[in-house]
Formats: sequence, C-alpha cells, structure tokens
Amino acid sequence: MLIDGVWQEKWQPVQKQDEKGRFLRQSSSFRERITPEQVQTTDASESRFTLYVAYICPWATRTLIARNLLGLEKYFDVKSVEPVLTDYGWKLDSDNAGSWTYMHELYSQSDEHYTGRATVPVIWDNQEQRIINNESADILEIFNNDLHRLKQHDVDLHPVVLTDEIFDFNNRIYNSLNNGVYRAGFATTQDAYQEAYTDVFSTLDWLEEHFSDKKYAVGEQLTESDIRLFVTLVRFDLAYYGLFKTNKKRISDYVNLSVYLDRLMAIPAFSQNTWVDHIKQGYYSIKQLNPNGIVPEGPELPWFKYLGEK
Repeated sequence: MLIDGVWQEKWQPVQKQDEKGRFLRQSSSFRERITPEQVQTTDASESRFTLYVAYICPWATRTLIARNLLGLEKYFDVKSVEPVLTDYGWKLDSDNAGSWTYMHELYSQSDEHYTGRATVPVIWDNQEQRIINNESADILEIFNNDLHRLKQHDVDLHPVVLTDEIFDFNNRIYNSLNNGVYRAGFATTQDAYQEAYTDVFSTLDWLEEHFSDKKYAVGEQLTESDIRLFVTLVRFDLAYYGLFKTNKKRISDYVNLSVYLDRLMAIPAFSQNTWVDHIKQGYYSIKQLNPNGIVPEGPELPWFKYLGEK
C-alpha cells in the first residue's frame, strides 16, 4: 500500500481485520462527480476520461457492464491491469501502460500524501491527470444518472420508481453476499468465518426462492441490482466456492439462480466482461489463501458457451 504517497516495497496482500478476525474493506477516497460537459471533448478521437479496471475484480466489472449497457464506450476508454497482483500492487498490462506501470502511480500523482491501497475501478481525468472517482457504486450513478443525456442505449439502471426496492435489494446482498464471500475467505478466526459462511448461504437460499417467480432482481427490468448480484454469482463456482471456503453449495446447484445467471450471460455486456482466465489467475494468486499459486483447471460451467460471443 501507499503511506503518505510512498509505496511500501514489502507490501503484502493481507486484508485488515477487526478484533474478532472479521475482514474489513477499505473505504474509497476519491468521490468526485463529472458532468456531461466534462465528458464531451472537442476531439472525438480522444476521450477525456479513462476507466481503469481489473477483469478479476467484481467491483470493476460492475462499471464495465454498465458502460456497455448504456452505450458510453466512446466517452470512456478502458485500460486494464494484469490479473495477478505484484509486490507493487496492480500492474497495467503491456498494451495499457503508457506513462504508468502500476496503479499506485496514479494514486500518488492524484494525491502526493495518499495513504491506502491502490484499488480499481478508477475514473481518470486525462486532461487534469488525476483520479476523479474510485468507488464503483458512484461510477454506476455517474454513468446512469449524471451522464443520462449521453447514453446511446435506452436503458435505465436505476428508475426513480424502483429506488426504494433497489436500495433494499442492494443492502440485503452487499454485506451478506457481495462482501460476505470476502468476509469468509479472509476471516482469521473460526467464529468470523462461520458468521460470514452462514450469511452467504442464507442469502443464496433467499435468492433461490426470490427467482422462483422473478426474472430480475428488482421489478420487471434489468437494473443496477442485477449487475451487483451478477458479478458475485459469476465468480462463485470459479473461485469463492473453493478458495474462499464457501463450499456448502455451488451456484450451479441452485436451479433458479442458474437460470438467472444464464439469462444474464446471454446479454453481451455481461458475457463480454467476464474473463474466466483473469478471474482464476487473479484469485488463485493470493498467497494468503493459496501459497503455492496453483490454478485449478476446472470447473466447466454451463454458461461458458457465451464466452466466445465477444
């Protein structure tokens, strides 16, 4: 991590814990918004903003899916990092490096006294050479709400009439499932692990019942809640089930959730931003959880059939 803007070379990908061994997620530090006027440039060949992502990361994948669903591709270039964390954090892949090699350089460029981990996703202002936002929830709002006049597709991921339902659904799945798998995987006591494990499968059981008569997470249309749920479900059998010890059941063992996941994977914005090789390489490179770094060959999953449709 960075401490007062200086990278710590002995950095290890070990997560913060509370006194009971519970995993604690870092809060995002850059929370600015942007306007349609800022996004539009006089030179249509060069976007003012770049979206930095990791295809392993569920939070970053949220923003990629929204960008495609809303048709904002021409306004936000995408640059990705390599799937495996290095001793210097996320490293930009060779096609995307440009002036930077590691994500932490963008953070110290933006705030010379920044202390914290250098995470993705990030909206980067190419004109001002600084980070605008590194919170995926904010970026979803920026794309769908703040930039609604620029959307190329007739999609609304957060309809006003569904605001309360979306809020309730997102809250119900965040700590127990989206973050719950991490609470289980990075727990350092049996009690903390058991608490998280129970939350994960109580929520999956509820979702299985929820989708017994529903096509989407909220209402009768695709919303941001579907994106938030999808990014966890699609990684579950690939990584969380084994590596994070959430091994009571796989998503493929849930009939209704499997149908739901298949429905979303049939949408190109979801399948095109699901990179199985990055997901497996990235998660299984976490030395804290997998010291030998061996990446499993399986599993083969039914929704793999969509992955060729890029």
